[in-house]
Amino acid sequence: MANFTYEIKKELAVLSSSAKTGWSRELNFVSWNGSAPKLDIRDWSPDHTKMGKGITLTREEAAILATVLSDLSLDELFD
Repeated sequence: MANFTYEIKKELAVLSSSAKTGWSRELNFVSWNGSAPKLDIRDWSPDHTKMGKGITLTREEAAILATVLSDLSLDELFD
């Protein structure tokens, strides 16, 4: 497996956490392999040395997602 580096530039939010494992699903601003930071949603171990699969969003993708989420009615979706 190829080596990669990451740096969490800013911790933004913990979306959920597991009391059993200590891992948490987080929204962070992360630089991967020294590139420009992106919004990132994934599961992290408590010390941020291990991670699960996740998704990264560019500024443009985050802007589209923010617009879509602001227009959604979560009550209608989750009824």
